[in-house]
Amino acid sequence: MTFPPIREELRGIEPYGAPQLDVPVALNTNENPYGPSDACADDVAAAVREVTTSLNRYPDREHVALRTALAAYLSRDTLPTRGFEIGVEQVWAANGSNEVMLQLLQAFGGPGRRALSFAPTYSMYPEYARDTSTEWVQGHRAADFTLDLDRARATVERERPSVVLLPSPNNPTGTALPPQAVGMLCEAAGDGLVVVDEAYTEFRRAGTPSALELLPEHRNLVVTRTMSKAFALAGGRVGYLAADPAIGDAIRVVRLPYHLSAVTQAVALAALRHAPELLGRVDDLRRERDECVAWLRGNGLAVADSDANFVLFGTFADRHAVWQDLVDQGVLIRETGPDGWLRVSIGTPDEMAVFRTALIAALGRHPTTSSTHRSTTSTDQGVPA
Repeated sequence: MTFPPIREELRGIEPYGAPQLDVPVALNTNENPYGPSDACADDVAAAVREVTTSLNRYPDREHVALRTALAAYLSRDTLPTRGFEIGVEQVWAANGSNEVMLQLLQAFGGPGRRALSFAPTYSMYPEYARDTSTEWVQGHRAADFTLDLDRARATVERERPSVVLLPSPNNPTGTALPPQAVGMLCEAAGDGLVVVDEAYTEFRRAGTPSALELLPEHRNLVVTRTMSKAFALAGGRVGYLAADPAIGDAIRVVRLPYHLSAVTQAVALAALRHAPELLGRVDDLRRERDECVAWLRGNGLAVADSDANFVLFGTFADRHAVWQDLVDQGVLIRETGPDGWLRVSIGTPDEMAVFRTALIAALGRHPTTSSTHRSTTSTDQGVPA
């Protein structure tokens, strides 16, 4: 046996992770470029100071106070539109939505079971499946990265997955699901879970509903979110879900004891107290995103419609050469998605100006493919609908 005795299917695999390079402009991990204010930082520091005196004790493993606050926050999406509140018994939290997803696959995946998504999609999904010995099945999106609903339903009915993973907005394309997709696929999945990953949902355009609205109608629906993006809390590592209480009970079986530290819970609660401030830049980032889309299209590039805080654009004969050219100019974006495409996170106006200047220079040195001189849709995306 070769040392160390790692599982054979893991041997030689590089760990997941976006490049972490020391560059002036980093636009590759979809972070919120606007950090918390001094007032928020002071509140976080005071909250951590308060729990520090009792760190000799284990935290509340049910994190009831945090779940209660998260339920109230989620209810802002359901009360005005559907007239119901999310209950604390429907909410679960963990160390980032990555851990939430892994717990879902630990509880509902496993040997002899399948997980399914539609490519291109978040590159961690097959890794969650692999790590839990769940068979990975991949459907496909249309050329414009939307879902062909009839084809998607047929794929789910044919494969009978235990878990369907549906990011909305999708990463890396930014594409949001149409409202009818979630209900249709929940019905097609039978007793399988349909997990709608809403990590970027706060950035969605006006008129795009949240899957939270459908929770009363589909007991197999799970909606996951994170505080890493719009809440500017990527370093806090807090993700959460809303679902039927029975799903939370199943997760409790596989979660590690005291998995959410007292410090993490205190930081998240403090951030939620400052939600209006932390979310106050979302509209600015939406506008910057739409301006970026229009500018990229105006320069002859194909661009996917985006409801997120990032934009997928291309296509390039050698995307790595373009990516490296930008890095050499001090701008880091993400080499991800289908061949020929690149993804840029939306930064501050100054950061985006540097990106535009660098990309123009790179385009002069690296050709695009002949198919790029068009939009991926027939309508221009300028101002949110």
